[in-house]
Amino acid sequence: MLDQFKDYLRKHITITDEQFDFISKDIKVKTFEKNKLILSPGETSAKTYFVTEGLLRCYSIDSKGKANVIQFAPELWWLSERNGFFNEPSDFYIDAIESTTALMIPRNYINDSAAHVPCLYDFNNNILNNSIRFMQKRINMLLSATAEERYLDFIKLYPNLTLRVPQWMIASYLGITPESLSRVRKDLAHKHLKA
Repeated sequence: MLDQFKDYLRKHITITDEQFDFISKDIKVKTFEKNKLILSPGETSAKTYFVTEGLLRCYSIDSKGKANVIQFAPELWWLSERNGFFNEPSDFYIDAIESTTALMIPRNYINDSAAHVPCLYDFNNNILNNSIRFMQKRINMLLSATAEERYLDFIKLYPNLTLRVPQWMIASYLGITPESLSRVRKDLAHKHLKA
């Protein structure tokens, strides 16, 4: 599992085997069973998860008991609940949609590791900036895009998840009802057949 992380890093930065061995000593590999609840609101965790196999989900539950999916994290995606980095309790749940193996990366990982691999600072800044861009786009899509546009964007962002994730979870992520998602899928299938 650490080899996957090393390969991932090497696609973005230059790092030797010796440097990687040194900076990976505090990373823990953890396997979560399908449907395992990893984090609940009110708990504090400053861990970041890097998924090597499987699928995680971050979500909230509103006062009516409806789940609102914030993010999915398939293979080679990062997932964290940022309140924990400020020692504040979580607002979200994190669970495993599938049996999942993830690297648990501690809060100070980048700061500690960048002393030995300085390019990790820029790499981390790129990840954080991309995360902010992703969230800004997601908010804009929820506020102004049609259900069809949201679904097409979902497919572009998560191309292999439509068969791995229950339709109600996709609808929750899109901010629409499962019935609306069903209509969107039928309309898109109809347009594709006519093309």
